[in-house]
Amino acid sequence: MLLEHLFAGAIMRHLWLKGFTRLEMLKSQVDDSGYDLILEANSVVRHIQLKASHRGSATSRVNINDALARKPSGCVVWMQFDPITLDFDHFLWLGSEPGEPLHTLCGFKVAKQAKGNAQGIKLERPNIRVVPKSEFDRLGTIEELVTRLFGVFPPT
Repeated sequence: MLLEHLFAGAIMRHLWLKGFTRLEMLKSQVDDSGYDLILEANSVVRHIQLKASHRGSATSRVNINDALARKPSGCVVWMQFDPITLDFDHFLWLGSEPGEPLHTLCGFKVAKQAKGNAQGIKLERPNIRVVPKSEFDRLGTIEELVTRLFGVFPPT
């Protein structure tokens, strides 16, 4: 939750310093629709699934809910952070142009339950896909991320 707040604050700070003080933010109370936050800026609404890994983490894939691809401008932001300072090192991005839906996740492997059932069988989670890190674009700055999220802002 802390990283989510730091993320939203970083977006707000960046926009504010650029002269854009209007950012709407909605928080999902349940994570069954594939997103954590809805942000709107520059006439673009983004449903955002947040993921996080500390710098140097061996995590090579994340689970993403299929429902995210049915949202307008759904995307995934995988925050890479310093475990000591909690500063963002860089971001990994999976999404389309502002106003366009996330490409289908159907081609990715179906996730399995973390724990087995009474027989020890790990059942599939049919609405959850495993997406490898290699499918994400690396973005080095918050400015690059804001541009991917909301496009180019008009001059102030």
